[in-house]
Amino acid sequence: MRVCVLTFGCTMNQGDSEAIKAIIAKKHEIVEESKLADAVVINSCGVVERTERNVLAKISKLKKEGKKVIVVGCLPRINLEALENSQADAILSGKAQNSIADVIEALEEKKQKVVKIEEFPFDRTRKMRKQDSAIAIVNISEGCLGNCSYCATKFARGKLKSRTMEDILREVKESLALGYKEIQLTSQDNGVYGIDIGYRLPDLLEEICKINKKFRVRVGMMNPTFVKDILDELIEAYDNEKIYKFLHLPVQSGDDEVLEHMNRGYTVNDFREIVKAFRKRFPDFTLSTDIIVGYPTEDEESFKKTYKLIEDIEPEILNITRFSPRPRTRASELKDMPDRYKKERSRKLTALIKKIGKEKNKKLIGKEYEVLIVKHGKKNTMLSRTNFYRQVVLNKGEIGEFRRVKIKDATFSYLVGE
Repeated sequence: MRVCVLTFGCTMNQGDSEAIKAIIAKKHEIVEESKLADAVVINSCGVVERTERNVLAKISKLKKEGKKVIVVGCLPRINLEALENSQADAILSGKAQNSIADVIEALEEKKQKVVKIEEFPFDRTRKMRKQDSAIAIVNISEGCLGNCSYCATKFARGKLKSRTMEDILREVKESLALGYKEIQLTSQDNGVYGIDIGYRLPDLLEEICKINKKFRVRVGMMNPTFVKDILDELIEAYDNEKIYKFLHLPVQSGDDEVLEHMNRGYTVNDFREIVKAFRKRFPDFTLSTDIIVGYPTEDEESFKKTYKLIEDIEPEILNITRFSPRPRTRASELKDMPDRYKKERSRKLTALIKKIGKEKNKKLIGKEYEVLIVKHGKKNTMLSRTNFYRQVVLNKGEIGEFRRVKIKDATFSYLVGE
């Protein structure tokens, strides 16, 4: 059969989709567009209700087009009931995804819905090589050590299960041998990597940087709870040209009482101190943080504190999520606030980050940097990254090239170079 894989959600899901494609390709033909496919695999996410609705709507649309639909990923372990009530032909999660090629083959004969729900991880030993990207996504662990009141991902991915350093290094070397130049290290929380097997993240970064090739490493999301325990060692590990000066450190709220109710395990001051330490060592580094607006215990004063925090720290990237109650979480038992308040707070933060981004990026016009070209952009452009992870749009270049560029223009979210 001709099979298309569609991905919802995080970087980890994107990496998982490449492994799923490799499993499917043993027996079927992979196509990039769903309109060309006989069967469509949806690698799902269930972090927020809106994404769940989008997954369910996509299932309905594909079934109307006459496609076989297989749902994999996190949503089956977060809200199986919703998927069982959908028109999906098969629902797989965790290790059950190893059998996806056989399940697809059997769908030609079977009329009854196939449901196989198991724990993660599944076999990620091989991935499909993407010719239009210099980015390889390498999973370093599964699950987390947190118990956030609003989070349903913990039901899907479970407790921390770190991969061995040897296994990760093997995959990084294989990716570099295939021609990838940017390695994205991903997990539910990179900051807890190795706690269960006697390592920590700085140890892994130091070993990766010993590989004798020119490449870049993007370290994915880390929660402040555990970063504060390894801060000095982490900054030392970052002080290598192979590591992008990029920190994804979600704060979620600028109010300590809200953070306590979220069960985040750190204070606003802890977050500030981590950012301060990174900025002192790497003045140009890119800070990405996350905010949940409209958490049930967030009142107007709480939001003002969040707004003030973003004003003060001036992150380069701000990911804003409107709170939505997820099944079986503690926060789902609280009274949700009207959506209009969430929308208004989201609009205010969006306007603020656009202002911050525009002011910061304009200061870089006229400067020169080495960039790595990572993939195609819109309108025949190429997308590249500086060593401090600012996105630079170019009008020419080859994927995987390191080029010297001069910044000619800027918007709030990217630079334009030549």
